[in-house]
Order: sequence, then C-alpha cells, then structure tokens
Amino acid sequence: MTFFEKLGRLVPWSRAELGAEPRPEAGAFRPTPSAPGPRKASNATVFPRFRANANDHVSPQAMDAQARARMKLLEAFTPSQPVGDRKRFAGRTEILTQLIRAIEEQRLHTVIYGARGLGKTSVLHVLAQAARDARYLVVYVSCGSDSNFDEVFRTVAASIPMLFHSTVGPTSQEVEKGQMLADILPSTPISARVASDYLAKIVGTRVVIVLDEFDRSESPLFRRDVAELIKNLSDRLVRVQLVIAGVAANLVELIEHTPSIQRNLYALQVPWMTVSEVRMLIKNGEELGGVRFDENATRAIVTAAHGSPYIASLISLNAAIFALESGHGNVTGENAAAATKLAVREFKSRLSNRCQGLLWKTVREGQTRALGALAGTALLGGGSFRKEDIRAAMANSDTIRRCEDLIAQLVASDLLIEMPSEDSVIYRFVEDSIAPYLWLLSTHMGDGKSSDIVSDPELAQSLPVEQIVRS
Repeated sequence: MTFFEKLGRLVPWSRAELGAEPRPEAGAFRPTPSAPGPRKASNATVFPRFRANANDHVSPQAMDAQARARMKLLEAFTPSQPVGDRKRFAGRTEILTQLIRAIEEQRLHTVIYGARGLGKTSVLHVLAQAARDARYLVVYVSCGSDSNFDEVFRTVAASIPMLFHSTVGPTSQEVEKGQMLADILPSTPISARVASDYLAKIVGTRVVIVLDEFDRSESPLFRRDVAELIKNLSDRLVRVQLVIAGVAANLVELIEHTPSIQRNLYALQVPWMTVSEVRMLIKNGEELGGVRFDENATRAIVTAAHGSPYIASLISLNAAIFALESGHGNVTGENAAAATKLAVREFKSRLSNRCQGLLWKTVREGQTRALGALAGTALLGGGSFRKEDIRAAMANSDTIRRCEDLIAQLVASDLLIEMPSEDSVIYRFVEDSIAPYLWLLSTHMGDGKSSDIVSDPELAQSLPVEQIVRS
C-alpha cells in the first residue's frame, strides 16, 4: 500500500469519502441494545440510547458486566473534566508540595501558569481538597472575560461566615442567623483597599481564595486591582492568601504590576508531564477501571500524549473502550493506535475549513513528519516556538533545513504567525488545535505504529522529533 493510500485511510478528505456512509472499523464501538425486545420488522435497527441514568447509575436494562466496566472506565479517565479526586491524580506531587509549602510556611500568594491542557485546574482542585482537610476556608472562583473586582470579591465574601470576622462575637445575632461577610458589604463598588480592610478582620481560620482561569479576564483594571489586593494583604499580614492560575508563557503575561508585588508572590510554571507521570496516569486508570494496558499500548500512549495529561487520558479512555468492545481485558498497541486515530479526527474537527485545506495541501506534499516536528516543538513551548528550538531538538542538518523551509511556507500561507521579539522571532500556529492535530497525525503515521517512534521511553519528554521527521 502506498503512502497516500495509507493516508487516505486515515483522514477522509475526498468528497466521495466525506459523502459516503462511514463503515465500522475493527474494534470500533458499536451501540448495543440495552435489552432484547420484540422486533417489529426483520430490518428494524436498534435506536441508540444512554447507558446510564443522570445519577450515574447504570440503567437496569443495560446492567451487564460490560456496562459496569464502561462506567468504571469513564470514572477512571476524564479527559473532558478536571481531576478532583486524589485517587485519579497522577504525579504532580512535587508541584503540590511546593504550593503547600509556599502557602503554609512562607505565607505567600501563589501563581501557577503554563500552556493550555497541562492540568492546572486539576492541580487547583487537589490543592483545595488538601487545604480543606487542614481546615482552611477555600473559596474557588472561575474568572470570565467580563470579570470585575467588585463582583469577584462579593462572590468571595458570600462564602466567608461572619463567625470568622472580628467585629462580631461567636454568640452574636449575625452568627446565629448564619450571615456571611457579603451581608455587611456596602452597596457601593468594592475597591481593593476596601476589600483588604474587610479581609484584615478575618480571625480563627485561614482563607485561600482561588482565582482560576485568570487569563480570561480582558480588564486591565481587574488585574491591577487584584495586584493591589495582594500588596495590601501582604503588608498587613492578613490571614488570607490568593492562589491564581491561568494560561501564560510567563508571570508578566498573567499578572500586571509584577515588580511591586514580586516579593509577595510564589510563581510556579506547570511543566508537561514526564514519562513516569504519564505511566502513572495509565496505571491509576488500570486500577480504577479494571483493565490492563500492555507495554506496547503504554509506550504508544506515552508517545502520543507528548506530556499532555488531556491527550493521555483521552487516548487511554478510548483505547480501553475499544478493548472492552472487542471482548478483551487487555488494552493492546492496536487499541492505542485506533484511539490515536480517533483523537486525530477529533482535533481535525476543531479546525476551520481553511486550515484543513491548507494543511492537507502540505500533507500531500509529503511533509507530515516535518509538520509533526514543528507541532511537537510548539506543544512543548506552550503553543509557540523559535527556529533555535528546532535546531536544539534535531542534530541532522538536512532535517533542520527542511523544517526551516516549511516554516517559511507556513508563514506565507498564514498558518503560522510570525512575532518578532527582542532576540529572536517567535512562531505560533493561527489556531490552538493545529499543533496537537499535527503531532497526533505524525505519530499515528509512523509506519502505523506510534510506539515504534520512541527508542528510549524517557526520551519522549524531550521531544523525539528527530526520529519522527526521518522518512
């Protein structure tokens, strides 16, 4: 089979394939009836239905071993949701240790930042759980594009009981009625100074305010007010600490006025998962989901995940479901390859039609592996990369030349954005889904076996682009 025939099987780009009814693949999921029933006609088809109720209980009509196993897998691997349970939290113990020490021992406000899809929200949820276990009062706020300081502080105040405010006694009427700090706030907009005055009177507990997705805020005024609040709380030794998280390449991108509050902050960039952490994620899924991943499947998932907990969880879940549907208790390399192929299609569906067409043109020119090299470098760089990163990742001069020529081609076709900086030029794909799509496409097309790409599993965390680019 030729290279393009293989590629045609992977991505249905032609009009004929797009218009045709998709044929089921080997090992693919096929909806099955929950219970046998009378057939009205010989050609009647079974209408798809949900397998579990809204309370996450398996429907009695579908109560069989396979349905129970499927529900276990859905609880073990949750790519579309953050992890909130320590049992499903893989690795990241060093990050948690550093954050806890910064909060407990140094009394610092903390900022965690990094690329999208690294599990920052999962880290926050597990951190919040640990803080609650230590009897901290934790207030979790997810920021939005229109967030303003007055609204956010009132949300925080609504979660702080008056029991912990020094202006009232433990047997006061306010405490007896179960009033919150929000009940005594003035109707006028709350400033950072006023907020710090109220929080300065917190006694008998410690409060952790979590501001997640801080990067979504489009208001410079909101960011300035938060920075001012951090400064005021630190100067007055208030028993309240902020934990801020968001997508950013560095601290300055996330927090404005950093110099004035730098000594009051502990900043931590969340790294990509190491090979051992991805393996731990798979191992946790084995124990919770009741399945076993063989070494070929594990190595394939480690390579395709490329340090991303989201991709690792997504491919692990689908690979396990493929194995379950085929009647096997072990997840094989073939199941992982099928799950990677499904992930390629998922990320492709997120691309605009324009990007799909331009990328396919480049793929047809035989540059899939070079595209994967650029994509892999971009993923590790938080979505952006420099030519220096490509040169550092690859030793072959011919490979470097091919990648640099491809960069110029992608810039000319507006698939890459060129952003000059002080000492270099930074490149970023125009759409966030391009990099993971191209990376997964290149790994899946590594002779059909993504596990063959990695000769040493520990090298996967440093980007095995050299092996992928080679024809």
